[in-house]
Amino acid sequence: MFGRKKVAAICAEFLGTAVLASAVLSMAERTTFPFFAAVVAGLTVTTLTLLFGGISGGHFNPAVTVGLWTIRKVETITALIFIVAQLAGGLVAFRLNEYLQNSAISNIAGKNIDWRIILAEAIGAMIFTVGFSGAIYLGYQGIKKAVTIGASLTMGILFASIASNGILNPAVAIGIHSFSFSYIVGPIIGALIGMNLFVYLFVPGVEKLQSASTNVATRKEAVTIKPAPKKTSTKKIKKVTKNK
Repeated sequence: MFGRKKVAAICAEFLGTAVLASAVLSMAERTTFPFFAAVVAGLTVTTLTLLFGGISGGHFNPAVTVGLWTIRKVETITALIFIVAQLAGGLVAFRLNEYLQNSAISNIAGKNIDWRIILAEAIGAMIFTVGFSGAIYLGYQGIKKAVTIGASLTMGILFASIASNGILNPAVAIGIHSFSFSYIVGPIIGALIGMNLFVYLFVPGVEKLQSASTNVATRKEAVTIKPAPKKTSTKKIKKVTKNK
């Protein structure tokens, strides 16, 4: 049922999400200043994208997977499997860190429903996913793609931290025990808006530029490649002279 590539993609999403949640938790427990957690999250996602981006696409976030599904970049079954793997990665990170610390991780989610948190998480996720979409549709590869995605996450977290814990990721919210309705709905809404906004506003312009460049290339080829002149058959010349 699952080939080696599919299993590798699922494992990449599971491991990547678990590592990301652990990195954010390790920094969140050492300082309340959001800048450091945002930078650590951005650097971690940059590294994970370089490692696993070519295997699974480097989502590591249920909100990103849902957003990519709405713009038809991920199939439905793949999206569901990835989301399960990501949530499992966040849960494993939570339990593993509790075991390593030998103490319970305190809940930092606050109210179950807080519209300020939802709005902050949504705007932060929108900033992040606009950068994520741009890296995909503009054809970035390698380090350029990874840095764009990681820097976009850092900017999104910094903005969201004005009114929330700056998670932007329901699976990471499980991993650091900041899981609530607000930290589920906010990032998903932001990802839906961010990715679809980029596609409908900017991608048509990118396609026009690409089509224009291909038209210019074909015109150049048409100018440089000239058809060879037709040779007159000697048999036809003989027939003409005989008729005369």
